[in-house]
Order: sequence, then structure tokens, then C-alpha cells
Amino acid sequence: MKRLLNQENRGTVVSIRGSVIDAQFPEQLPGIHNQLKAGDDGRVVIEVLTHLNSETVRGIALTPTQGLARGSLVIDTGKPLMVPVGEQLLGRVFNVFGSTIDHKENVEAKEWRSIHQPPVPLYQQTTVSEIFETGIKAIDVLAPLERGGKAGLLGGAGVGKTVLIMELINNMAGKYAGISIFCGIGERSREGEELYREIKDVGVLDNAIMVFGQMNEQPGARFRVGHAALTMAEYFRDDARKDVLLLIDNIFRFVQAGAEVSGLMGQLPSQVGYQPTLATELAELEERICSTKTGAITSVQAVYVPADDFTDPAVVHIFGHLSSSIVLSRKMSSHGLYPAIDPLQSRSMILSPHIVGEKHYRIAQNIRKTLTEYEELKDIIAMLGLEELSQDDQRIVRRARRLERFLTQPFFTTEEFTGHKGKMVKLEDALDGCERILNDEFSDYPEKSLYMIGTIDEAKK
Repeated sequence: MKRLLNQENRGTVVSIRGSVIDAQFPEQLPGIHNQLKAGDDGRVVIEVLTHLNSETVRGIALTPTQGLARGSLVIDTGKPLMVPVGEQLLGRVFNVFGSTIDHKENVEAKEWRSIHQPPVPLYQQTTVSEIFETGIKAIDVLAPLERGGKAGLLGGAGVGKTVLIMELINNMAGKYAGISIFCGIGERSREGEELYREIKDVGVLDNAIMVFGQMNEQPGARFRVGHAALTMAEYFRDDARKDVLLLIDNIFRFVQAGAEVSGLMGQLPSQVGYQPTLATELAELEERICSTKTGAITSVQAVYVPADDFTDPAVVHIFGHLSSSIVLSRKMSSHGLYPAIDPLQSRSMILSPHIVGEKHYRIAQNIRKTLTEYEELKDIIAMLGLEELSQDDQRIVRRARRLERFLTQPFFTTEEFTGHKGKMVKLEDALDGCERILNDEFSDYPEKSLYMIGTIDEAKK
């Protein structure tokens, strides 16, 4: 405790209920969001959330509270939670306090910033919608991401969310020379460790930063880890003037952590037991993700849908912020069609003629139409066989099956497992290929010639 005793503002613990701590400060009341330290060597970190009266504050502990008792000394640090920012962070793994957790030497950062930053004012944001090319055909053609926008990645366990996230990190480093920041909110510790190892093996770690608030940590830490990652991302956008890809896994766990904090604080629950401040808390995080004249933070967020209920209040609020949603389907992955993106359920707000252009819009609509008609014909094919369909319907089936295979793609991050060399495909090449398939140019080619290729010309080889 010696390290803290020379600081001015001291108080005492009045009550402890789980992670919620009330502390009395007779001299000066700490500000909202101030960081308090208590316990031996100040190991219990508390964030002030509310003022109860002129002398008492209520805060949430971000670390375990074992050993704390009534009457324990509390020190007001006079500043909010801070995290390091800068180029030195690349290739490292952090927790919510900005401390490294990858068992390597500490980061000597030149600057630390508060995790609570205001969103960029509207007049500084860019209003032009641009496509953020990922180099992945199925995404760029059917559910294009917006530069500086937010995309949702929906899917159950084992359909390829993590592989898709790793490929996005790889392509971001290659195409945009940009930075990727992975933020694990309420991740299982095992998943975080596996992702770190895989990113390291694939060789994209040097352009990435990882921030974790794991499932076994206090709800307060999980609730704030998204803000910590965003503060690091904002440095690269505003100061380093780079494009940033922010991957959040899982945004639903952020809402869940907020509900836990709210319940501990004694707030009355709202719909389905969620916190009454759900919309505000989510907006405080999501509104910081945008593009400015200096750079853009483009976000891809994994969304867990509880009990597959898309009317759940948390999911409804999250969807309100997303500009595109990429749905991964188990049916596609069972047919070996990777990435297992469902072309009929995936959507993007920027897929309209005045943003992506007339040609892109027309091709995307024709692909959807063809695949929808094929979906309707599947039952007849299963019962009677393909030969019983009319000539026109047979053409539609042939077209659809070739489109499905052309929208598969070998990934750089899976080369060692599949034996296929990774491909990154430009948007014009992907559109050209889809258009030529729709025009029946490849109806005589075997289906497998279009499977796991990059551009359409590779089918001819």
C-alpha cells in the first residue's frame, strides 16, 4: 500500500455486495468514471459509476474483491481507466487495464489515454459511402462492407466465424496496409488462446493487436474491454491516419455484461430482464466506430442470437447499428461450400445502385433470384430427379450450382489444411465471373472446375 499512500484523496469502504462497492470520501468526491484502488497494493480496481450523496460513491470492481472489508482504505487515483496507444502495441495481447497478458516484456508506451472518449462530431465524419473490399467474393458481391461501417457476423458454433475473421485480418494487412484490432468480449479463455496461436502461425500477428475481457473475469471488466479496444483503434485512425479493422467477438456479451452490472447496481430491469440503459450503452460504444477524413474504423462484430430469437431486445438494438449482416449457414458448410456464407440471408444497406453502381446491383439481384428459384426447385429434384424439370428450370439449376461453387474461395489462412493456395479476388473480377456464369458461358464446364478458384479464368485451366 506504500505506493498509494502519498496520494491525496482517501476514503473508506462502506459496503461490499459482490462486485459493487460503496466508498465514503469525506474530503472530496471522486468524479464519475474515476478509477479507485483498494486492498493490498491497490490490487482491487473500482470504477465509479454513481454518486449516492455528497460523500459516498458507488462503483463496480473490475477485479476480484477477495480480502476487501468494511473500513478498508480506498484511494482515488483522480483519473479514469487508461490504456496505452501507439505502434508499440502491435503484435501484443492486452487486458482491459492495458496490461500485457502474453507473458512477454511490458510495453513501453509513450502515451496512455482514457477509455472514455466522445464520438467524432458529425461534421468531422465522412458522409460518402464507400465499399470496403475484403477480397472475399461472397462478401464483396452479395453483402459488401461499408468503409467505416459496422457488419454483423452471425452464425453458430463451428461454421467458420473465426477462420473468416482471420482471413479478414490477413487481407486487411495485405491490401490496405492497415491495422487489425481483435477485441474478445466474454470470450472463453480457450478460444482466445487458440486465436492468438492461429494468428501467430499464419503470420498476421505483427499487424494486429488483441484485447481480451474473458468469460471468467468480472462483469465490469467485460463491460469496459470494448471501450479499451476502441481507444487503441482511434489512435491509429486519428493520429497514425491508417484504416483500422476492428473485430469484436462477441457484441452480445457486451450487452450481457452491461445487464450484469446494471443488476448488481440495483437498477430495475427492463424488457426480458435487460438493463434499462441498454440502448444508450450500446450507442456509446457503436457511435465511436466511424470514418473521418484521416482514416476509418471498419468493424466486423460476431453476434450471438440467443435461442435463435431475432426479436430479442439486445439483437434488435445491435441490428439497428449494423450496415450489413453476413449470415454463416451450417447447411452450406455441410456441403463443403466455404466460406459458408448464406447468399440469401446475408444483407447490406449499401447494396443499392447509387452506391455500388447499377452493374453490381443488377448482378447481385440476379444471383439472389437464381439461387431463390433453385431453392424452390430442390424439393422437386429430390422427389423426381433433375430430368423431370423443364429445360428452363434445368438451366436455372445448372447456373445456380455453378454460382454456388464460384462463390467458394481458398483462404490464405487455411492453405496448410486444404492444400489450395489462398486467393484474394478483386471486386471487378468477382462481378465479371458471376455475370459470365449468369449468361451461361460456363454451362458446359464441369461444376468442380469452378470450385475453390479465384477469378473465373482459372476454371478454363
